[in-house]
Amino acid sequence: MAHGIGSQHDLPISPFYAFAGAFAALFVSFLALGLLWSTSRFRGDRSGRPLPTAVQRVADAPTTRTALRVLGLAAALFVLSHLLFGPDDPARNPAPGAVYVLLWVGLVPASLLLGPAWRLLNPLRTLHRLLHRLRPARPVPPVHLLPSRLGLWPAAIGLFGFTWLELVSPDPASRTTLLIALAVYATVQLGLAARFGESWFAEGDPFEAYSTLLARFSPLGRRNDGRLVLRNPFHGLDATPERPGLVATVCVLLGSTAYDGFSDSPSWINTIQTSPLGRTPAAALGLLGSITLVAALYCLCAAATRLVSGPLPSPLTAFAHSLLPIALGYLTAHYFSLFVTESSRTVIIAGGADHVPAPAPPLDPGGLAALQVVAVVTGHVLGVVSAHDRSVRLFPPARAVAGQLPLLTLMITYTIGGLSLLLN
Repeated sequence: MAHGIGSQHDLPISPFYAFAGAFAALFVSFLALGLLWSTSRFRGDRSGRPLPTAVQRVADAPTTRTALRVLGLAAALFVLSHLLFGPDDPARNPAPGAVYVLLWVGLVPASLLLGPAWRLLNPLRTLHRLLHRLRPARPVPPVHLLPSRLGLWPAAIGLFGFTWLELVSPDPASRTTLLIALAVYATVQLGLAARFGESWFAEGDPFEAYSTLLARFSPLGRRNDGRLVLRNPFHGLDATPERPGLVATVCVLLGSTAYDGFSDSPSWINTIQTSPLGRTPAAALGLLGSITLVAALYCLCAAATRLVSGPLPSPLTAFAHSLLPIALGYLTAHYFSLFVTESSRTVIIAGGADHVPAPAPPLDPGGLAALQVVAVVTGHVLGVVSAHDRSVRLFPPARAVAGQLPLLTLMITYTIGGLSLLLN
């Protein structure tokens, strides 16, 4: 559990049929889009069916927002109290499960269903507001405004730090490790928010940026006029801002999930155990190498797209939004079983029970295999759809399909890697 994932080594599914089905889905969707989808259909944050005024009034009410902030702060204090005074045993202390399961994995379904949920639940944002009210009001000098060139880079660095804590650090579930990590995280976030203002959290808080990116694929969103709407998730995905650091943030999500998969294989474990570097340095290099490989492949794809179809205003970020469905597919395939089993176990331990056995898996090995393959392949197909719509918007008709060939190659490469990790 401290590693953050339950492994499954006996998935009863033929690799041949898995790969054949994945390639068929990608090629058929690519050909169908090229023949039938000639103009852009996604309208970003200009789309959506407005929800009833009463629903928006309740969602935007100060009472609702205050209640959510209090809930987030109370949950953080609950976890902190267990880290300070609870037993140093993950089987009896709910704090590790709250951090690695309820927060890290639970933000995925919460953001997909409710939008950027962590923006209101974030206890550090609430604490910053409370501290700001206690001191005299003073304007923020212009030199202290957050530089726009930073974009999501602070969030990418923060997400890398968290995945290092979960997957590389020697004892990620110990009270001491988590207390030190949370103290550093809170100090850095509150200090930078004091310097740059509350807008820092939207750009620099890794969990808030993580939740906001996943919420781009939520059917619940806001139009550019602030109206709460139900929308086609592709419209929200299309509205993803092309910010510096966007590619890095998504590549951290993809690369860390991939490393979490292959680091559990016997060959990698034997390599780490026999490596003269030692477990922690070798694991750190493996995590960094996995993220670097994912980013390098995407950068090569962006360069090839520019070579085939001509220059783009933002060649790296123009198609970065199409990686989000792929990341979501990997997260679903990799963490579904963990979330269903360990979240309930964490809640039971938080209620005062000791040594709660892990619940039975939600699916048998065959059902789990099918879910994982479908999640990975669906994520890539959705990525192909979002990339195609952006391509026919940016390129002339004669080059729109040809410009997607590098992206299709990238999707196939990621698919091979993702399915290989699942079926290994």
